[in-house]
Amino acid sequence: MSELRQRDPRQKDAKHLAWIRTQPCCICGDNTTVEAAHIRSTNLVIGKDDFGWGRPSDKWVTPLCGAHHREQHAMGDEMKFWKKYRMNPFTIAIKMRER
Repeated sequence: MSELRQRDPRQKDAKHLAWIRTQPCCICGDNTTVEAAHIRSTNLVIGKDDFGWGRPSDKWVTPLCGAHHREQHAMGDEMKFWKKYRMNPFTIAIKMRER
């Protein structure tokens, strides 16, 4: 009999999200409309699992202004968005946690 894998609960961290929102946008430097943008892509090499669209982890976030956050979602391909700006969202999120 095969075992069903239990879904991991969403990793929440309201304090970290609040701090992210105080940082400037990592694309343009705007600090007036910053949002915590969750990284939904997987990178198993660095331990970023696929939490699924309904369960993003609050430790994998980047600071984006409202305009860039909307652009990211509008592109539909998250990694295409980051490649456009020649940035690695995983590196940004890791550095944000190391504060």
